[in-house]
Amino acid sequence: MKLLASLLLGVAALAGFARADCGSIPFKPWVDVFEPNQRAVIAFNGVREILLLSTDLRASEPTKVLEVIPFPSEPKVGKGNVEAFAKATEIINRKLFPRKYIAGEMKGFGGMGGMGGGAAELPPAGHVAMHKRIGAHDISVVKVLDSRRFIAWVEDYLTKQGVDNPKIPGPLRPVIAEYLRDNCEWFAFNVVELGTETVSKEAIQYKFKTRYLYYPLRITRAEKGDTTVRLLLISPRLLRIPNLGRPKVSLVHRPVRINYHELYEIDGDMRQMLGKSNNLLRIWEIKGRLSGFKRDVMTTWY
Repeated sequence: MKLLASLLLGVAALAGFARADCGSIPFKPWVDVFEPNQRAVIAFNGVREILLLSTDLRASEPTKVLEVIPFPSEPKVGKGNVEAFAKATEIINRKLFPRKYIAGEMKGFGGMGGMGGGAAELPPAGHVAMHKRIGAHDISVVKVLDSRRFIAWVEDYLTKQGVDNPKIPGPLRPVIAEYLRDNCEWFAFNVVELGTETVSKEAIQYKFKTRYLYYPLRITRAEKGDTTVRLLLISPRLLRIPNLGRPKVSLVHRPVRINYHELYEIDGDMRQMLGKSNNLLRIWEIKGRLSGFKRDVMTTWY
């Protein structure tokens, strides 16, 4: 993909390979899912967040994949602008390396390196708030009402949506229960059909209310191996770098200021949310073993 491919924004295995990475579950258990790139751009204004995600995916044989993303409030889902990733990277490179950029030395430069049944009187396990197909994505936004029966409910729901014999892996169940315990009750379930050739899926935009910048990491804890997470962040003020315990968070480069017009180059919805004030653009990097991801990114201003 010609988007400065070495700038990986999101969760990707260090070797460019992942099996059921980032909450992605192949519905043929023997199938390997390859995810060489995930890109995440996050805009946060103190009360709302826009999370823009895009992935490059393929599988060892054709299969459906379920991607699970938890949210602290109900997300509004829409088609995102895949060019936002390239535009943001271009602006960072242009501001950090103006002479090299003008001289044409930035061409191809990846400058920064390289998300049951039961008695009738009981409440339902979950409530489907939205079901939407966007390009190759088939997305359901669900509010979880009962953790004990939610897994069975999801499997039954996906079966009705045409997924062949869906099974939620055992290790993922306590992680979902953990989110519910922390009052994180909204989940986006993204069903993607994959073939053996790498394809770049359409960018998906999630808008939701939150008092802190949020990016889910614990959802990947059921998986194995080491991971690098890169988040491209836009906000009007500096944010505290979160303490995630063993996984370390680092600032990849000094923040750069972008004006109203530059923000519009990246994404019109983000410009509308953040307004006309100058904003800060930067990349955070998180490295660690997936089993050590016991906290999500949750942070606010200094």
